[in-house]
Amino acid sequence: MARFRDVKQGRIEEVEKKATPINLSTCGASLMDRFKAFLTDTFMLTMPIMYIVFYFVMGSREEFALHKLTGWVLIILPHLIAILAFWFFKQQTPGLKAYELTLVDSYTGEKPSFVSLVNRYFQTAIASIFILPLLLPYIRKDRRTLQDVMSGTCIKNTPNEIKYPEEK
Repeated sequence: MARFRDVKQGRIEEVEKKATPINLSTCGASLMDRFKAFLTDTFMLTMPIMYIVFYFVMGSREEFALHKLTGWVLIILPHLIAILAFWFFKQQTPGLKAYELTLVDSYTGEKPSFVSLVNRYFQTAIASIFILPLLLPYIRKDRRTLQDVMSGTCIKNTPNEIKYPEEK
């Protein structure tokens, strides 16, 4: 209680705590590694979901072609759930894990909030649909993508821990 009184009376200056981004050099995952992780996730997660929707849910590719909107909703929803689950619980998708990358909050360096992960997912979709946002990392000095900037997250290099059995 005394500290509050001292601050109010001007004897102690209140220190403002500003949220500043973490050292972005630690978030400096290369664009090539990020792209390879994205491709790995596409083939490990999206392709099996597409196959299941095409042949087990819809019956055939021709049926998918007749009902494209329904088919794409059936593909995007499981993909959204899978990606968000990987990001939220492990901070890594299989592609990020393969290339020793981790998704972190760019201000704290810790696990991002669920809202920022959902925002990142939709910003990634927007960047994948339109061409111009894909050029953003080449314009910025810190090489952050649209989804990094808009969601307040970044991808950093984190070497995977390899555990060897103990030798006797």
